[in-house]
Amino acid sequence: MKSKTPAQSATINTEVVLPNDTNHVGNLFGGKLMQWVDITAAIAAQRHCGRVVVTAAINHVSFDNPIKQNSIVTLDAKVSRAFTSSMEVFVDVFVENTTTGAKTKCNEAILTFVAIDQNGSPLPVPPIVPETESDKKRFDGALRRRQLSLVIAGRMKADDATELKALFS
Repeated sequence: MKSKTPAQSATINTEVVLPNDTNHVGNLFGGKLMQWVDITAAIAAQRHCGRVVVTAAINHVSFDNPIKQNSIVTLDAKVSRAFTSSMEVFVDVFVENTTTGAKTKCNEAILTFVAIDQNGSPLPVPPIVPETESDKKRFDGALRRRQLSLVIAGRMKADDATELKALFS
């Protein structure tokens, strides 16, 4: 299976925050943002593997800054690492200043997707070859994040989490 770069899965989605997307104080609902994140990340994962994908986990979501009504929100997703049948997808969320065009990062999310066949069985996915420094940093951290998730879920023994143990040794 031919390797791919994170750039080959890059997916950009732009949304405007409408009144029905906001809570009582005029900020974007976290659930609405998570919906946009999940869709954008799924497209990136599907671009990477060329298969149907399903969300296996939402590993991390940060709501660092509120997003106000009428904001223009850009979600930038790409696969950071691929394992046997799963892929970690990183999503950066930006708010655009409509006057200056400047974009400010306000949130991020990390999700895991699995490629599946028509019966719902996992399929192999292409490996990732990181290119940029950011890609390499995210690629390197993905194994630690995966091991941590597996340990927390009880699917890996802490003693077997070699990457995590290396952080503390």
